[in-house]
Amino acid sequence: MNKIVEFCASLLLKVLIFLRIPEKMAQRLVQFIEFCVVGVSNTLISYVIYIVGISLGIHYIMASILGFVVSVTNSFYWNNKYVFKNNGEAKRSIIKTYVKTFLSYAVTGLLLANILLALWIEVLHLPEWLGPILNLLVTIPINFLLNKFWAFKNK
Repeated sequence: MNKIVEFCASLLLKVLIFLRIPEKMAQRLVQFIEFCVVGVSNTLISYVIYIVGISLGIHYIMASILGFVVSVTNSFYWNNKYVFKNNGEAKRSIIKTYVKTFLSYAVTGLLLANILLALWIEVLHLPEWLGPILNLLVTIPINFLLNKFWAFKNK
């Protein structure tokens, strides 16, 4: 799996450079795309847990929190292994990085997302299933920046 991911990222980087995108910018774009791919799996996990939760009669906020906890662990694993991998450049504490990842997602994926969720459902009266989808438009860019420049930043 690791070789496939590295091959795809390398191929995408070469295409972007061929299109005359400066290498540094191309590397950042590839990293953001990798982050988005991880985010898709993360979002699917969180959303499935959310839908199952509300289907079982769990309050939508509790279902959202449960999906959050499981999806953050998924996100940490894949972001640490592929997106923000530490190529031996500097030491990075796994526990400290996990805590920072959890806090990064807590700000956007728990606090902000649940405030927005309440806004969509309670104020704007949108369907419960639509709220988490709308949240992605706000939380994904913020998550990327928090993870790149804080949670996975090397010493």
